[in-house]
Amino acid sequence: MRVALIQKKYYGNTQKNIKKTIKSIKKASIKKVGLVVLQELHQNEYFCQSEDVKFFDYAQNFEEDVKFWSKVAKEYGVVLVTSLFEKRTEGLYHNTAVVFDRDGSVAGKYRKMHIPDDPGFYEKFYFTPGDLGFEPIETSIGKLGVLVCWDQWYPEAARLMALKGAELLIYPTAIGWFDDDSKEEKSRQLESWITIQRSHAIANGLPVLACNRVGFEKDSSGVMKGIRFWGNSFVCDPQGAILAQAGEKNEILYADIDMRRSKEVRDIWPFLRDRRIDAYGNLVKRYCDE
Repeated sequence: MRVALIQKKYYGNTQKNIKKTIKSIKKASIKKVGLVVLQELHQNEYFCQSEDVKFFDYAQNFEEDVKFWSKVAKEYGVVLVTSLFEKRTEGLYHNTAVVFDRDGSVAGKYRKMHIPDDPGFYEKFYFTPGDLGFEPIETSIGKLGVLVCWDQWYPEAARLMALKGAELLIYPTAIGWFDDDSKEEKSRQLESWITIQRSHAIANGLPVLACNRVGFEKDSSGVMKGIRFWGNSFVCDPQGAILAQAGEKNEILYADIDMRRSKEVRDIWPFLRDRRIDAYGNLVKRYCDE
């Protein structure tokens, strides 16, 4: 199966972002991809660099956004993974990945579970932790284990998706450097980000797709200097081997995934068989200090 990951910079407003994204989806569809993955919060800038109630307006049109991307998925005949700002009611919002099947139907959605609160990444101000659990989304191309950004650091999330039958692990994400970071620190951060996700592939015997933002985005409040999103979207196979990797600029990253490979890998590395489920009770504790 051919997949496409669309990593893009922010173009200054929602309309331009959407227009550029659709153009890339159209280009990918010509290459007969079965699956298109968009980056985290792809309609807008990464607004979580500051805490400002004005950005809740981005979530007001969630239902219309769903209808819009449904039409896009149907028009270009692709399974489409989007990342949208969802309003459920006043004061209750989620960072939500909505997945559309080729016919435009909503295959399912995932609400981001792990919510960061770090300098420049003030997501707890905007997003309530998800309440849909770690449930794979059934599509015409298979079961998709869709997670979002900060979720990518947690092996528990990937494992639960795998245990529930996910055939791919997919991470729309928004992560980058601060320009003041040293070259060495930037390298450490990027390598850690790639390594942890490749590790999820290996531990679970599943392909991993990570789609990141690119470009410098200034903090509109002036509190932070801004984030330079590092791109480097990638696809790896069930043994963690990189099949394709993007650079730090706008790019449509293509990869061909052999969906039979997971069975072959799991047959020779039966990690699920050898799990000691009788001894893992402490995993549900915050810390084992008692």
